[in-house]
Amino acid sequence: MAGDIPKFAAPAALEAFTGTIADVDVLVFRFPIEDDRLPQGLSASERAVVLGALAGKSNAEIARTRKSAARTVANQMASAFRKLGVSSRGELVAWVLHTPWRETNGRP
Repeated sequence: MAGDIPKFAAPAALEAFTGTIADVDVLVFRFPIEDDRLPQGLSASERAVVLGALAGKSNAEIARTRKSAARTVANQMASAFRKLGVSSRGELVAWVLHTPWRETNGRP
């Protein structure tokens, strides 16, 4: 039926957190992403910053971990987004969740 919502299996080790940001109740989900879920077409730096973003880290946090500038991380993230065809961290998560590994092997 057209209005049906597709059902997906929950990722392994899924965690959920609730909180309030600027007087808005939020629900945040977190789960580990294996490096092999990302296509081989990403550079090592792009893979590292994408994995950091998927772990919920900000660009500044990723930059501190990588001992680089936040602007460098932002540029690497933008390059990875272009290669993956996404435009936000939310789209990145959806891409990882809904793109089977066999379709990403060797892409982009």
